[in-house]
Amino acid sequence: MNSEFLSRLNQVQGHIRSPGLVESFGRLDRVNGMTLSVSGGRYQLGQRCQVEAANKRWIEAEVVGFDQGKAFLMPLERASDLGAGARVRSFHDQANAKVGPELLGRVVDGMLRPLDGMPPAQARHPLPDDNLSLSPLQRRGVEEPLDVGIRALNSLFCVGKGQRMGLFAGSGVGKSKLLGMMTRYTQADVVVVGLIGERGWEVRDFIQHSLGEAGLAKAVVVAAPADQSPLLRLRAAELCHKLAAYYRDQGKDVLLLMDSLTRYAQAQREIALSVGEPPATRGYPPSVFSKLTQLVEGAGNNNASQGSMTAIYTVLAEGDDQQDPIVDSTRAILDGHIVLTRELAEKGHYPAIDIGASISRVMPNIVSETHLKAAYEMKRLYSRYQQVQELIPLGAYQSGQDPELDRAVALFPSIETFLTQGLHEQAAYAKSESELMELLGYENA
Repeated sequence: MNSEFLSRLNQVQGHIRSPGLVESFGRLDRVNGMTLSVSGGRYQLGQRCQVEAANKRWIEAEVVGFDQGKAFLMPLERASDLGAGARVRSFHDQANAKVGPELLGRVVDGMLRPLDGMPPAQARHPLPDDNLSLSPLQRRGVEEPLDVGIRALNSLFCVGKGQRMGLFAGSGVGKSKLLGMMTRYTQADVVVVGLIGERGWEVRDFIQHSLGEAGLAKAVVVAAPADQSPLLRLRAAELCHKLAAYYRDQGKDVLLLMDSLTRYAQAQREIALSVGEPPATRGYPPSVFSKLTQLVEGAGNNNASQGSMTAIYTVLAEGDDQQDPIVDSTRAILDGHIVLTRELAEKGHYPAIDIGASISRVMPNIVSETHLKAAYEMKRLYSRYQQVQELIPLGAYQSGQDPELDRAVALFPSIETFLTQGLHEQAAYAKSESELMELLGYENA
């Protein structure tokens, strides 16, 4: 009886926590844009805090930097009614983020709070903080193709399970539409969609028209529109990767779609400049490129899991400049890039993929030699036609002098039809490959 009493007493004591006798507060000294300067108190980089507003409401913030005895905080929500000398305290969120199958079909923000008007999902598993940290030897390579439902990609720029691919284009060329098609048609168990820094109305539009009810049922949408705090936009992008890695480690084939990687970089630029980091390349501080690499490297496959994590990012080329620093940096760290051009979009060629400027770096490892040979031949014929395209209407082109060029001119109408695809048209991987072979005459070879 005595041992049973002691055992139960020990269990109860384990749930009893002594209340803090002293609570330490810092003081708000200065508000510079969205950066809060605080003196006093003890803070760590990345620590969550609360700032007291004039109406006794506590505003959540996060420590983003230091300067001697001062800490710089960035609010996670709109900061209003702040006054000089406002109290700042450390904040420990007891409700740890929970994930699980219950999140599928939900729309949340960067803190995993529901945006769809429904109660929080009753998930039970804590969200791992370190599931993106993998050593190079823990990474499993890309070994098999992924059917994305886009004829040009399935045939010429095959995407593999575990690949990181970028969609590069200027504004209004069709990045989001192409991403929506891939969302509907890609054969994946779970789809994680990150809408980072885009216009607010696009969230509902993407869910209703791109995902639809069937697509949303197997998806988690993380939204952080442009009017939200840059810190919340960063957290939303990182949350997308953590969720995708969690489902991958559960043995699922996961497709991560993020629109856009450029807005993520711009959010980091806002934070870095606000805490005094000097600008480097076209106004982007060095930390932006470091954060981009860390984020992208969090995607991919894991040796310890049978699942896969394929990531597709949209990258905005400002002013259609393919040498933009963010475009150039992400092109170097991704496993392939699809370039969309305004010239093709203005001609009604959709999707407006420039097959000469696009590449999939893993395609040679996951397709047959015949398929790869046909893809290279298609790109070569397309390029040869571009050389004489302007001469044909003038009558300056004469056939019979170059057999390959003559073949390119004869096949170009069929090639153009092959490369175009309607918004609601799905092209399966096997069918795309067979149509490519048929177009180039490989069936009779």
